[in-house]
Amino acid sequence: MTKRPQTSAAKRNKPARPEISLDRARLICPNDAVAAKVAQSFALSVPDFTGIRNIHEQMLRQTWIAFDEALNDVATKMHFQRIVGTYVASAQGAGSFYSNKLSEARDLTSKLANDHRDEDRDAPSGFESRAEKARKFAADLAMQAYALLAAAEGAAAAYVEITGEDWKPYTPAGEGPSVERKSAAAELSAFE
Repeated sequence: MTKRPQTSAAKRNKPARPEISLDRARLICPNDAVAAKVAQSFALSVPDFTGIRNIHEQMLRQTWIAFDEALNDVATKMHFQRIVGTYVASAQGAGSFYSNKLSEARDLTSKLANDHRDEDRDAPSGFESRAEKARKFAADLAMQAYALLAAAEGAAAAYVEITGEDWKPYTPAGEGPSVERKSAAAELSAFE
């Protein structure tokens, strides 16, 4: 079966992806206090936020220095905008996945507290319940999202140093009618 290209109607009907932004990543990823509480409750180690942030900032700075004069200012901004965007998108994606799994864990846990339900009861002795597995999974994801946020923060800090501007997500120019459509509309208006 060959895959057919999407029609313009199908492209228009796709759900919009949330805008990639460092502020959004910060909102959905755990902060220092949450990461510390989760780590303590689930016997996990807290990722070294400052260390991860600093190493990513330093790595991007060294990458910029390695280019020497190979890239002009515009090319430098474009290149590093994309790189930082990847880090921010990764943190935001991890934060979103963590948030969804945390909601599932809370839902499963609240179902266990309902005395009138016969399903989703505690697991047999020695085994984890679905709710307990979900809570542990959400805790692991919290540490991952926290670490990826540190990497994004470091990359964004390097971008400021490299370009002199705060990092902003790339937004394509508005997709209006194509030149061909405009031309065809102008030609057809001659017949009116």
